[in-house]
Amino acid sequence: MGSSPAFLAAIGMLVLWAVVGPHFHFSDTWQIIINTATTIITFLMVFLIQNTQNRDARALHLKLDEIIRALRSAHNEMIDVERLSDVELERLAKRYERLRQATANQRSFRQSEEAPGRPEDGSEEMQGRLEEGGEESRGTEEQVHGKKAS
Repeated sequence: MGSSPAFLAAIGMLVLWAVVGPHFHFSDTWQIIINTATTIITFLMVFLIQNTQNRDARALHLKLDEIIRALRSAHNEMIDVERLSDVELERLAKRYERLRQATANQRSFRQSEEAPGRPEDGSEEMQGRLEEGGEESRGTEEQVHGKKAS
């Protein structure tokens, strides 16, 4: 429906409707025909668009689920997170906000303790930790939740 031929067909129908206008003396019936047709088409397009968006979202979630599953350090609990209730999603969002804040605080603390002559962004230390297996993110989660990450 969203292709060039469909658009040209819609333009053709409008031109045909306008051309037959004089034949019907631009009557109320002539106007009702186009109004009814556009209303019905709009109504049906809502369902078509919603179906397309649902399929696209489902495919995107499956791709993300595969990425999460494939990454060893990723949290598998994030697979199918879209199926959680609003309350559970809010709880999860708050959890990740606490993780983000703890990570920011930890980086700020490290930057304040940086030795002179070293980069202030902590990039060398961060790179070393990432190469060692991402211990920084695990430590942060332990601090926030008091438990070991999976």
